[in-house]
Amino acid sequence: MGFVKDLMAGAATFGLLVGFAASVSAAEKWDMPMAYSASNFHSATGAEFAKCVTTGTGGAIEVVTHPGGSLFKGADIKRAIQTGQVAIGERLLSGHQNENTLFGFDSVPFLATSFDDSAKLWKAAKPTLTKILDEQNLVLLYAVPWPPQGLYFKKEVNSVADMKGIKFRSYNTATARLAELAEMLPVTIEAAEISQAFATGVAESMISSGSTGYDRKVWESLTHFYEVDAWLPRNYVMVNKDTWNDTSNANQSVIQGCAGLAEYAGNYRAIEYTQFTLNGLKAGGMTVGPAGDKLVADLKKIGETMTSEWLTKTGAEGKAIVDAFKAMQ
Repeated sequence: MGFVKDLMAGAATFGLLVGFAASVSAAEKWDMPMAYSASNFHSATGAEFAKCVTTGTGGAIEVVTHPGGSLFKGADIKRAIQTGQVAIGERLLSGHQNENTLFGFDSVPFLATSFDDSAKLWKAAKPTLTKILDEQNLVLLYAVPWPPQGLYFKKEVNSVADMKGIKFRSYNTATARLAELAEMLPVTIEAAEISQAFATGVAESMISSGSTGYDRKVWESLTHFYEVDAWLPRNYVMVNKDTWNDTSNANQSVIQGCAGLAEYAGNYRAIEYTQFTLNGLKAGGMTVGPAGDKLVADLKKIGETMTSEWLTKTGAEGKAIVDAFKAMQ
């Protein structure tokens, strides 16, 4: 019900704010790089957000999305926004855990394993993340979770021992560490390169959502998807702070209204897309289902190690996020 109330409030606010943006100056073009394919629900949400801003500002700000890593690769998007190469963009923020471990709050294994818990964890972490991004010349606009993360393989896997030596696609520090603890071989691969990596044998497995596997048609190379609900990472849309400060109050208000609508729509899509994509993996010929008890128990031991490591590295700030999240349970 909270999301519904937010949507209604955002829609009402947006309706009022569009009128305020009537007195506009010369049109600006804001290029918005995105790492995932145009068909991905994050990219679809971003495209609607872009249209909302362009319409709501009366064309004063035209946001143009560039999905699929076509303008900047995923790993380069955040830096491009910080340095003003582009005004706005979307990035999986946990991809920058090597820069600040707090960016990986949403990739702590088995801390938040459902959409409800993911929303609570985001509420607990948002003030800290907003402050960090502000210090990096970035303004956070909205964040949308991925569906729960599961494991993909090209063979049956019943325990962590069965994973030894497998080439594993990693997309952040947490996934690379998971690979190491499971004695797999981590290989850094951007989302846009997944299909080719599996087809050529550069990678043989990954942890990701059903959405990513469905979008990249991984059934052409892989055979099994195990639902382990390890975590729900988030994508973030950020704007360069200098650009933001040069934007009129009226247009800032419109953008924030559009961001609120996008966050709601993205959350809804993520929930609805979860079962749809799992069905799609099955239709492609993959074996899809919950991980066995032995594999789950093994993974939870690894999760305990990774949680301890994350809390050690993040200190009081990390503990405050986890404590605030647990207080909402």
